[in-house]
Amino acid sequence: MKLSQLWRSNAEAVICISMLLFMIGTVNIFSASFVEAGQQMGDGYYYLKRHLISFSIGIMAMLIISRIDYHRFNRFLFPFVLLTVGLLIAVHFIGIEVNGARRWLNIGFQFQPSELAKLTGLMITAGFLGPLIDRKRRISLLSTPFYIAAILGMIVLKQPDMGTAVIIVGISLMLYIIAGLPKQQLLTLVGGGIALFIYATFAASYRAERIAAWINPWDYQLGIGYQTVQGLLAIGSGGFWGTGLGMGSSKFNYLPEAHTDFAFAVLCQEMGFVGALGVLCLMGLLAYYGVRIALKAPDGLGKLLTMGSIFLIVGQAIINISMVSSIFPVVGVPLPFISFGGTSLIVNLMAIGLILNVGRQADDAVLQDTAPEPDASRSTRLKLARQARNLNRVK
Repeated sequence: MKLSQLWRSNAEAVICISMLLFMIGTVNIFSASFVEAGQQMGDGYYYLKRHLISFSIGIMAMLIISRIDYHRFNRFLFPFVLLTVGLLIAVHFIGIEVNGARRWLNIGFQFQPSELAKLTGLMITAGFLGPLIDRKRRISLLSTPFYIAAILGMIVLKQPDMGTAVIIVGISLMLYIIAGLPKQQLLTLVGGGIALFIYATFAASYRAERIAAWINPWDYQLGIGYQTVQGLLAIGSGGFWGTGLGMGSSKFNYLPEAHTDFAFAVLCQEMGFVGALGVLCLMGLLAYYGVRIALKAPDGLGKLLTMGSIFLIVGQAIINISMVSSIFPVVGVPLPFISFGGTSLIVNLMAIGLILNVGRQADDAVLQDTAPEPDASRSTRLKLARQARNLNRVK
């Protein structure tokens, strides 16, 4: 059976895969957090409850975003940018500090503006470049969206949160490349990016130590490399089938951030290679169907919104899994749908809403193209109707 025959449309595939990832993540978050929640909060279900509340907010935002014509979002981009910058600045003055980083605001509940900045950078870049693609205009990196993404990234870097800052700027840059960035600017970008990475790494001593611990975590296993080593031990101890749900030992005060940044390590320990492979396959399928929607998008704006959303979700997944597996240094990036993080979950669901929005309009455009002529016979009308219903089953 072909993949295209499993779903009635690409959008249906995206929503089903997202919900599967959410369900796996919910089970994993509860298993990874109930020990800490019971010890520190007096309620083993504390993080699970917050996770489900965030999902309720996120699913409502997703449904709203998926139903509004995405071309209308451009009207709200400027206020959206101002709101995001205002919240990021507010973090520096009234934000909550955790583990030496000031990243959260308390507005009745903890909110992380840097997660919103990812979506803001995505939308402002897509909103600017989309019409240029349609008109076949020249693309240049020296334009307003890139400056805005860079400013957002620098503010987030001051929190400090290098991982999120890289994602904000990285999504914007990827959209420029997709839109047709000139080769000369691309080469300059690569050189400048390498230089900036080296500077940012050694500008703060803790980042240089993280690089050293990444190269050989076992030499730092009693210090900064402790988390990486414990993550690798958790992954390795899971074997093929895993130890069983709730039976992993790493969450019993061995692995820091077991339910957040290192939730994938707990999943590997309790669900084994099979569970890890399942998550990887689902992320791959999400990217596959997202790209199919982008290729069928009615215009450049729809294409870039979809590709940006895929980078936001699947790109973060690649970074997190590589980080937990010690392929990348520890940068503090959550695994979408699998790691605990209320704001992150809401923003990821909003990104899914953008993909569904473009997918719906792409399907509507196809249906209009396959509509029968007014004087067509009844048999012709029925034949075309069947073709339209099954259009996404066969490529």
